[in-house]
Amino acid sequence: MRRPIVTLAGLMAAALLATSCGGAGEVEDGAAADLDVSTGVTDDAITIGTHQPLTGPAAPGYAQISVGHAAVFDYVNDNGGIHGRRIDYVVEDDVYDPARTIEVTRDLVHTEEIFAMLGGLGTPTHSKVIDFLNEEGVPDLFVSSGALMWNRPQEYPLSYGFQVDYTKEAKIQGQYIAENMPDAQVGHLYQNDDVGTDSEAGLNQYVRDMVVASEAYDPGNTDLGPQVAALEEAGADVVVCSCIPAFTALLILEAQRIGYEPQLVVSSIGADTATLTGLLSEFAAEAGTEDLPAEQLLEGMIYTSYLPTVETPDDPWIQLYSDIYDEYADSESPMTNTTVYGMVQATMMAQALMAAGEDLTRQSLIDAVESQDWAGPGMVPFASTPEDHGGFGGALVSQFHAEDEPEVLQEARVTDREGGDITEAEVERPDPGEVEFYGG
Repeated sequence: MRRPIVTLAGLMAAALLATSCGGAGEVEDGAAADLDVSTGVTDDAITIGTHQPLTGPAAPGYAQISVGHAAVFDYVNDNGGIHGRRIDYVVEDDVYDPARTIEVTRDLVHTEEIFAMLGGLGTPTHSKVIDFLNEEGVPDLFVSSGALMWNRPQEYPLSYGFQVDYTKEAKIQGQYIAENMPDAQVGHLYQNDDVGTDSEAGLNQYVRDMVVASEAYDPGNTDLGPQVAALEEAGADVVVCSCIPAFTALLILEAQRIGYEPQLVVSSIGADTATLTGLLSEFAAEAGTEDLPAEQLLEGMIYTSYLPTVETPDDPWIQLYSDIYDEYADSESPMTNTTVYGMVQATMMAQALMAAGEDLTRQSLIDAVESQDWAGPGMVPFASTPEDHGGFGGALVSQFHAEDEPEVLQEARVTDREGGDITEAEVERPDPGEVEFYGG
């Protein structure tokens, strides 16, 4: 099967949108919506919607999230549904264009009459509709972004984050470096937006005095030559990459080109090795160096994560997701960690719907989300309480090996965004058969 290829031009265009179209929603504040309703629910079905980049510049790679959603929902439907109701899953293509996101979200709410939103993708896109969804009373679950704005329960009571936020993740990276590489000369390559600023805020809590160079990149400029040269000149022998996948790959290739061999520490947003392998192969081909072994270029990369990965095929959840993907996925591409991301979101949505009971209302769904015991596929604890909508609260540290499963260097740890301690995570990970996410 073909490995998904993420085009550089596509990622650059998507990233440009991300840096140029941010900001809060544009809908005027209104009265609190009535949640004691069952909009989108019939005797036979529950309609769940999302906005995703199915076409356009961000589609390669990111389109796998909705593939993962759909596969899990088809599996749920074939195994009794949600208290006998099937999930009707409606995906609207927003082309990663905030203006289009507003249009398709209004269509989802007013025409499709969705019961809830799942995993709307992107900070620049979802930020344009978060006010609208909350004012319309639509539960807005598990936003696909690490921005901090999804965790503002007083302002957005119906919106809930999903992935670990950038500051918490970088704190864990910083502590790992300080404890395990105390003599390191640290360089930081980061995207010049909230990814970078939030990551730097966490990293500097532990390695501020070890940092010899901090280099920002503009996602509209694919030439990393000056930044990588500056990192090398400063003597950085450890480089933390708070980067989207294209720039992780560009960093690796530029460092290889000039003979620079730092230890890379990569955040979860840029460390999907299946996607990176495709990018490295593509970029090498464009540069006329197709003989570069993509997976070998990733050898030894340290990265943080909070979900099980396709590189751990013996994990019970990866085994289940692989079986579901093989049977239900409408895709010619292999399952990636981005697919798993979507599958975990869909599993958790189904868990919450089951917990909400047969007499389903939007209020009962919110009550279930805020009281749910999120034991399941995640590798770290998950927060969705009335006071904390932050999603996954930490990460584990692993190292990639081309010829073997990843090596876990540090078990899962959790923290806050401020100056609180980093502590070992206590998380229950039952087998899939022990988790109630479908049934008649």
